[in-house]
Amino acid sequence: MDPIFKRVLLKLSGEALMGSQAYGIDVNVAADVAKQLREVHDLGVEIAIVVGGGNIFRGVSESAGNMDRAAADYIGMLATVMNAVVLQDALEKENVYTRVMSAIDIPQLAEPFIRRRAVRHLEKKRVVIFAAGTGNPYFTTDSAAALRALEIQSDVILKGTKVDGIYSADPVKVSDAVKFERITFQEVLEKRLNVMDASAISLCRDNDLPIMIFNMKTEGNIARAVCGDTSIGTIVTN
Repeated sequence: MDPIFKRVLLKLSGEALMGSQAYGIDVNVAADVAKQLREVHDLGVEIAIVVGGGNIFRGVSESAGNMDRAAADYIGMLATVMNAVVLQDALEKENVYTRVMSAIDIPQLAEPFIRRRAVRHLEKKRVVIFAAGTGNPYFTTDSAAALRALEIQSDVILKGTKVDGIYSADPVKVSDAVKFERITFQEVLEKRLNVMDASAISLCRDNDLPIMIFNMKTEGNIARAVCGDTSIGTIVTN
């Protein structure tokens, strides 16, 4: 199969890097993700990644306790930098040149995020990992994914999750939950489907940027998503 997208942004949750652990990073899972990404890279697709930090710390989680929300969010951003560096290491072991670009200035670990430089890296077929969210508290990494995808003019956001698409209810709890093959941004907002947060969905809707939700755990699914195989997930469009 040939890819139907030239440039994609993959949104990875921090939890995707946990594997079967209760928290932290499973380097074997990172290695598996890197292998899948190398397959996509070999197809000639330009890949950007936004990675979350929920496997280490989440600003709105119980572990944040009664911390100031802004301070907790900054700690969450630092967690995404850790995940980004782990993913970079795994990708470079697969001989895929990778750059980490951070919205928070950490020159020893990452380049600062500069839009034109990010686009140039992609044009040179380097994988670019965007860390530290938007660099601002009160914004999730979903919002960061939507923002960065628009800035680099990505063709689509691929969101890798634990389920094979969007359902009318939680398929784990509701046995007769219906899977949507295709759904509109407006329906996602009206039905309050927990796909991405509302600000990210609104940003994609207003700028006509499609989102594909698929199961990250099935090997080869990233390549299938890039080649337009809609059977593996759900497409969200206008």
